[in-house]
Amino acid sequence: MQWKGRQGSANVEDRRGMGGMGGGKMIGGGIGGIILVIIITLLGGGGPGDIMSAITGGGNGSTVVYQESAQDKELAEFVSVVLADTEKTWDEIFRQEGLDYKEPTLVLYSGSVESACGVSGASAGPFYCPGDQKLYIDLSFYDELQQKFQAPGDFAMAYVIAHEVGHHVQTLLGTTNKVMPLRQQLSEAQFNQYLVRFELQADYYAGVWARSAQGQQLLEEGDLEEALTAASAVGDDTIQKKAQGYVVPESFTHGTSAQRKQAFYEGFQSGKLGGMNPMAAGNASGW
Repeated sequence: MQWKGRQGSANVEDRRGMGGMGGGKMIGGGIGGIILVIIITLLGGGGPGDIMSAITGGGNGSTVVYQESAQDKELAEFVSVVLADTEKTWDEIFRQEGLDYKEPTLVLYSGSVESACGVSGASAGPFYCPGDQKLYIDLSFYDELQQKFQAPGDFAMAYVIAHEVGHHVQTLLGTTNKVMPLRQQLSEAQFNQYLVRFELQADYYAGVWARSAQGQQLLEEGDLEEALTAASAVGDDTIQKKAQGYVVPESFTHGTSAQRKQAFYEGFQSGKLGGMNPMAAGNASGW
């Protein structure tokens, strides 16, 4: 992706070295707890240990000594540029729909961080909290994306950021407030079907942004394949097979590898707001 030398976003908050605050206290209320346990496990797989680590923050809230490496410095610049690109894309799309796009803040942290959704550890992966409308990312995830998920490349990381921004779009459009309350009304298996469509729509929105980036001639050869590889690598079926050797479809919350690739690619082909409706009847088998 062509990003060096371009303007970054003004909406980046650097908390690296500050450490998590509190002891896992849920301060968001409402759907915050649901978002904490579900959405932040987007890319990390979300095993029980990971979820507990995310809730407790994996630390005692003390200040963490942090020294920025050359790679971290470049990654911080990169995610800032990608965030700025998403702002331009969604500002324009919302304007065309007669809507105002409220730009989210991206928080850089190291180790653990407190959000309106609670305290999260880096092992949970990047996440978006609708309670404060902020994206959170520990840049060490870039290494995990390459090594654990075997999804190298800067555009793989750009896909991750664009997906979380997709959740912000869902919040602004009211989709999040329609889906999350269903957790109290449905069985876990039934609710998971809505979650899958919810996550696939965020993948679709990531594809919409990628289409815009292509239109600005920012994509380089192989970029689209990098994003599709990342989307495939974080499919529920792929993660479960690696973790336990078998899959449990009714426990899926983000979609299969094939579904995630398809959702992203459909957004890339369309370039328009819309895509699948998480509230639609039926299941996500068609994705």
